Amino acid sequence: QVQLVESGGGLVQPGGSLRLSCVGTGIAFSTNTIGWYRQATGKQRELVATIISGGSTNYADSVKGRFTIFKMNAKNTVYLQMNTLKPEDTAVYYCNAYRTVESKNYWGQGTQVTVSS
Repeated sequence: QVQLVESGGGLVQPGGSLRLSCVGTGIAFSTNTIGWYRQATGKQRELVATIISGGSTNYADSVKGRFTIFKMNAKNTVYLQMNTLKPEDTAVYYCNAYRTVESKNYWGQGTQVTVSS
């Protein structure tokens, strides 16, 4: 059974930083694509960043240069380092794992990020 557990969200002032973590069980992050998505109130869920098995990364234009996705395979954990946060980054952030062998997506429960003064 695949489980993804996010943590690290919270309230931060504009310009601040947060680091989100996603710990996976039942799926190897080293051999699958892992991503972070976010959904703001009243908006559709959108891609933030992804990292593939080989380590290559992809970012939404809105977060390039401010966010970094990276992983520690030994801990089966993916992180999202978020710097220079803006109020428009406020959303629930979800961890996603795409399990290649079964062409199936798995989601975590989400963690709230609020950027406000």
